[in-house]
Amino acid sequence: MGGLEYTAGGRGSVWRISHLSDPSKITKFGLFLRKTKLDELPQLWNVLKGDMSIVGPRPGLFNQKELRNERKIHGVFDVRPGITGLAQTSSIDMSTPKLLAETDAKMIKKLGVLSYLKFIVMTIIGKGQGDSAKR
Repeated sequence: MGGLEYTAGGRGSVWRISHLSDPSKITKFGLFLRKTKLDELPQLWNVLKGDMSIVGPRPGLFNQKELRNERKIHGVFDVRPGITGLAQTSSIDMSTPKLLAETDAKMIKKLGVLSYLKFIVMTIIGKGQGDSAKR
């Protein structure tokens, strides 16, 4: 699949995550940054440079081959990547590559000025749950 699997805490439970981080290693400060979305500030620099858009499909990780393949099939790479979008405000993360690519494609087809602004507002007010790399 597109995410990573690892055994957590020696308990034998396998967690599927969408990031290269072990959720048990995320500090309280890191959780605060994620909850307040301050961890996204570096992405704003990429928006200012023109490499990203505020709204668009989130960039994937290098190890997410299934997600890349699904996005290629659905034409997601035809647009600039973004910080937020339909998948993020719908709590769809990168651990479900097919659903994520389909959702990104749906957003791209219907994206207009009003929906662009709607996704920004929804993100600011905290709609969606972010990624699955949580403690």
